[in-house]
Amino acid sequence: MDFDHLITFLEIAKQGSFSRAGQKLYRSQPAVSAQIRQLEHEYGQKLFDRVGKSVRLTVAGETLLEYAARLLTLRNESLRAVADQASTPRGTLAIGANEATCLYVLPEIFAEYSRRFPAVQISIYRNFSHKVLEKIEDGTVDVGIVTLPVKSPSLKIHSIFRDRLMLMVHPDNPLARYKSVRTSDIVDQPLLFPKTGFMRQVLDKQFRPFRAQLRVAMELPSVGMIKRFVAAGLGVSLISESFARDEVETGHAKLVPISDMDIWRELGIVYRRDRTLPRSASAFIALAREGVVSVTGDMEGKVAHRR
Repeated sequence: MDFDHLITFLEIAKQGSFSRAGQKLYRSQPAVSAQIRQLEHEYGQKLFDRVGKSVRLTVAGETLLEYAARLLTLRNESLRAVADQASTPRGTLAIGANEATCLYVLPEIFAEYSRRFPAVQISIYRNFSHKVLEKIEDGTVDVGIVTLPVKSPSLKIHSIFRDRLMLMVHPDNPLARYKSVRTSDIVDQPLLFPKTGFMRQVLDKQFRPFRAQLRVAMELPSVGMIKRFVAAGLGVSLISESFARDEVETGHAKLVPISDMDIWRELGIVYRRDRTLPRSASAFIALAREGVVSVTGDMEGKVAHRR
């Protein structure tokens, strides 16, 4: 058996199609079919049934599915274990985080990590925090940076980043003149809300008492899009202070504290308690825990080293 055959088998099971699996793996459909025939010959069982234009696993295929995933996980762990015998971290760091964390929190950490450990390749799984946690639980991802709180007895959690939520407005907006505002001052403004995620949950809860007069002008899929639209004067939004640092420094937006809202976005580094991490992941955790990132009122990001 070739591990390559198992990778193909798992991709077909995921895609429900030989042709789509071939496209994902950059292989021709005849090559994909040949690999599955070899697997079926080795196991003596049919692994897929055709249902119209798609395929689905047989009972034998369902049985193999779990073992195939475990075999590939063990293979990857063995490669990392051998790589860890070197005096310095090498191999791959598999890390998960959401898009905003990747864009606004991790670049400086990654830059320092790459400077210290140039032999390590960084592989990023980008998704919502709950999806990242799933990947950590099943062993696909070594380390995750997720929004706290997280409650899981199987995970080790360290807080590494804390950032205040503020009102982001265009400099010409009347609210930009105030030293602080209240939630009631914001509800008459055209609001730009994220479609999903932690921030959407926070905003829905915070503005629930004002739901009748609330004016949500747009629901947008990313922090980057929200910032661009606020800077264009299309509305206001609530955002983590450090995420808007560039727009404030260039004068395209202003951040205003909200006096009756003391909400902070906290990030933590998480990993499985019961798993022996590759040296590349242990080195990243140690680097991330050297300090906690804080953001001051004058928008200067600082690292406060633990004493």
